[in-house]
Amino acid sequence: MQTQMLIDGRWSDGPDRITVSNPATGEAIATVAAGGPAEATAAVDAADGAQKQWAATAPRARSEILRSCWQTLVDHTDELATLITLEHGKPLADAKGEIAYAAEFFRWNAEEAVRIDGMIKTAPGGANKIIVHHPPVGVVVMVTPWNFPAAMITRKVAPALAAGNACVIKPPAETPLTALRVAELLEQAGVPAGLVNVVPTNEPGPWFDAATEHRATRMVSFTGSTAVGKLLLKRCADRVLKVGMELGGNAPFIVMDDADIDAAVDGAMIAKMRHSAEVCTAANRLFAHASVAEEFTDKLAAAMGALRVGNGMDGDTAVGPMINAEAISSIDGLVQAAIGDGANAAVGGAPIEGPGFFYAPTVLGDVSMTSSITREEIFGPVAPVIPFTETEEMIGWANDTEMGLAAYVYAGDVGRAMGIAERIEAGMVGVNRGAMSDPAAPFGGMKQSGLGREGAHEGIYEFCETQYIAAEW
Repeated sequence: MQTQMLIDGRWSDGPDRITVSNPATGEAIATVAAGGPAEATAAVDAADGAQKQWAATAPRARSEILRSCWQTLVDHTDELATLITLEHGKPLADAKGEIAYAAEFFRWNAEEAVRIDGMIKTAPGGANKIIVHHPPVGVVVMVTPWNFPAAMITRKVAPALAAGNACVIKPPAETPLTALRVAELLEQAGVPAGLVNVVPTNEPGPWFDAATEHRATRMVSFTGSTAVGKLLLKRCADRVLKVGMELGGNAPFIVMDDADIDAAVDGAMIAKMRHSAEVCTAANRLFAHASVAEEFTDKLAAAMGALRVGNGMDGDTAVGPMINAEAISSIDGLVQAAIGDGANAAVGGAPIEGPGFFYAPTVLGDVSMTSSITREEIFGPVAPVIPFTETEEMIGWANDTEMGLAAYVYAGDVGRAMGIAERIEAGMVGVNRGAMSDPAAPFGGMKQSGLGREGAHEGIYEFCETQYIAAEW
């Protein structure tokens, strides 16, 4: 288990340590080296020194190294999944799924590395040629969240490397062990020293200021809450840095009166409960037509109540712990407020006594749109069901949020479902499907849920500049 930080291909200790705990037991499992502004600056120096030679490397050579990264991560699935479950708590099966997803970004971007498009054409006036190409940005500072300790790193690192960039990563203090091991494996797979630097920290503000004030830094890629994203955007504005932001969500899950209710329940269980419901795309507000709301609520409550809650290392666990005590307090506050506003707990509705940080899978029926639970990201195993009768009013409710990351629509008439999906203000919509994330699809949101896209053909261009050359010959 690697516990030192990685700067310029060398592992070293820092001025401080971070204690990493298992949220299923509350017990400390490791301490990790923590850097400050000086280490962040050193990491950007290292990235700057390595990046230019990497950018000059042939796209095919970069592609082959990225494919080696994919294979290396796949080969270490069990080890990485165990590490994720220990420091995050998610069930081992979900952790293995995360590694498969995380690794796939390297295989996808290995293919994209040789397909960065350019253009040459004659200017309309005929005097010269217009040449457009896409050089790499340079050094990218990456700030990643705790809920996907591997995938939120690889979703950024893979396209950045494919395009010819170098990176400095600040992993979350809650889950730094996975980040350090992933970086170690990438170097084993052939990524040159200095291209991927990982510096955990107990001082995120000063760390970020030092990294972004460095002259070599040209981009910040962040995944996390909208509140923190806004603060980082303000700091990036002083240097006019390019930014990629994947922020919070408040996803509506819509069940129309002609929907297959059993299929909708199955989809809701995926959209709400995968990775213990600590997912930004999780169904946050479940709108069910009044004619099917009772059936949907009862069947969803039965499915949620059947889930086994426990330590993610146990093979039959379906729901692991929340990340910390603060998460439990936040979740329960929203639930109790909703019940106070007239909702009823069809199942669950309370924390589970420790050790560890567990909350009972919960379904709330007859939730009012005035309740605070409809306006805040729950980030826990709670499904509030809101009955509706008028489609137009429901669409207004679904869009009545500053968030716009994901949405879900279930209806028997697919044309009707598509028509609703097109009117939902979200960057991603699942139609009769509870899962949507795919490295081959553009991941990102509208409104305050983010800027830019990760994955797909669009993803690699987030880490590129556009340069135009006027040439005459």
